[in-house]
Amino acid sequence: MSTGPAACADLERRLEYRFHDKTLLLTAITHASAAGVHPTYERLEFLGDRVLGLVISDFLMRRHPIENEGELARRFSALVDRASLAEIANCLDLGNYLRLSPGEQAAGVGNNESILGDVMEALVGAIYKDTGLEAAREVVERFWLPLANRAEKPPLDPKTALQELAQSNGGQLPRYKQTSQSGPDHEPIFTVEVEIDGVEPVLGEGSSKRAAERAAATALLGVLSKSK
Repeated sequence: MSTGPAACADLERRLEYRFHDKTLLLTAITHASAAGVHPTYERLEFLGDRVLGLVISDFLMRRHPIENEGELARRFSALVDRASLAEIANCLDLGNYLRLSPGEQAAGVGNNESILGDVMEALVGAIYKDTGLEAAREVVERFWLPLANRAEKPPLDPKTALQELAQSNGGQLPRYKQTSQSGPDHEPIFTVEVEIDGVEPVLGEGSSKRAAERAAATALLGVLSKSK
């Protein structure tokens, strides 16, 4: 999709936020493969990650005033993990607005969960830079509230949930093995395999080994839930 003025205005409508400085929006959606076109999203992603963390932490403390640190931390992790970021990015159809090189576009990079999550964080950082914390808070709470409403109780980390399930069935602990690492140094993709007794191993990908392990655990939990 084109990232000209009309497309940027369409993304602003989806965000329900109008940028004063349009270059911030363009930077937030520019991938490294299109670096010759415009500065890329990495610095805004760095900022947005911190802004998102602050806003979500404050939101959870206000929403759950009697929960302890561990319970809040589990809620927080579920709301800011790559899957949640990518889900919100997909609600915005963000992949269609990314500025990519023709080669990366043809390779389907716009559908990569890790990249979508990074760009979502960059957009949060861009809004913060454009107007400030309250504007970023308003956008974050609008889009993250439906995810927060799903969890009546603090969710278990997927690795913890898989471990407890394996132990409850009398089996060994889940076994994780990194099978590959691809992509450039600034944007690596790790692939990890996880297996438990009696079930075919499954793979997960992430921008870190830990993220890939969480993705693999989530995928295997999905397989197990369908087999019940």
